[in-house]
Amino acid sequence: MIKHKDQRVGVFVDVQNMYYSAKNLYNQKVNFGEILKTAVADRKLIRAMAYVIKAQNSDEQKFFDALSNQGFEVKMKELQVFWGGHKKGDWDIGMAMDAIRLSIKLDVVVLVTGDGDFVPLVEYLKNHGQFVEAVAFDESASSQLIAAVDSFTNLSENKKKYLLPDIRNRRR
Repeated sequence: MIKHKDQRVGVFVDVQNMYYSAKNLYNQKVNFGEILKTAVADRKLIRAMAYVIKAQNSDEQKFFDALSNQGFEVKMKELQVFWGGHKKGDWDIGMAMDAIRLSIKLDVVVLVTGDGDFVPLVEYLKNHGQFVEAVAFDESASSQLIAAVDSFTNLSENKKKYLLPDIRNRRR
């Protein structure tokens, strides 16, 4: 797929998927601002949405504000805690519904996730005329998702660009 400046782009970020992928693979945090620049690729950004789970962590509001300052519309959902301590928090359906609702205004839908649960969404969008791209770390991305999209950006190919340096490990 050829990218050109007149394409209207929507970016949908599965923050938990990206956060845990970077943490588990590299023990680092994601540079969401750089990911947004790469996802847009000098095209017309229509919407950039970041889906987060509120876990009542003291640092999370600073993180949510940083996402907002980078150009994301932050959508929040409370972490569900069930009897017995089981916790659940995901935005898969909400993210998919937003992508479908906005798709009529978009030429390209960019999913920032490696979650294979989005393959049916990719197929639906492609069947309705949208180009679909995925951005994720290859090592934690579903091979079915990679195969389904029109274009895949592997963040692991340029880790320094897409991961934030761990300032705690820097020498003064």
